Amino acid sequence: MNNKKVYIFLTDTGTLFTRVIKLYTKNSLNHASIALDKELEEMYSFGRKNPKNPFIGGFVKENIHSDLFKGAKCAVYSCSVTESEYNQLKINIQIIKQNEHCYKYNIIGLFGIVFNKVIERKNAFFCSQFVVTILKMSRVSLVDKPLSLVTPQDLMQADRLQLEYKGELHSYPFLKKYMDTISLKHPNQLSFTKIVEVSSTIYHKVKALV
Repeated sequence: MNNKKVYIFLTDTGTLFTRVIKLYTKNSLNHASIALDKELEEMYSFGRKNPKNPFIGGFVKENIHSDLFKGAKCAVYSCSVTESEYNQLKINIQIIKQNEHCYKYNIIGLFGIVFNKVIERKNAFFCSQFVVTILKMSRVSLVDKPLSLVTPQDLMQADRLQLEYKGELHSYPFLKKYMDTISLKHPNQLSFTKIVEVSSTIYHKVKALV
């Protein structure tokens, strides 16, 4: 019984590699990630590890609130899975996360897409290749083609995926606001912020009465 969902997040990050892919695909959404929740808080992909250096890439846990996604357009797809498949996916991601130093970004694989030639490298992935591979490892198949040739556009056309949202990221209905994120990670900081907000409100109300 498919009672769980995972989410495929497609966007245009504007990085060097996505711009290169865009020249070939003519599509704006050229970065793919996989999320374990609809809020996109637990989201993973292969991309740049240092925002200032496009040539250092690998496995990354992506921060949906980072500057990388600021002002981005996106599409969010859901994929229904069984609880067993969902748990296996979490395990597989955790294994890669614990050994992320062994993984690298598959730059050469991008040329394979351009020339329609399968180029498989050990422990090396580009974003969409990672998404379909980690799902395949969890017994979830999305596309019927070599995984090293899968593009974000192939994911858009996958029958098993359901489009949940397309548009500006900041308007995505399940996106947690930055202050909500602070409340979960830094409760003391939120308390201070709330105090400031309440104090400011009281100040302006009192000032209006004077």
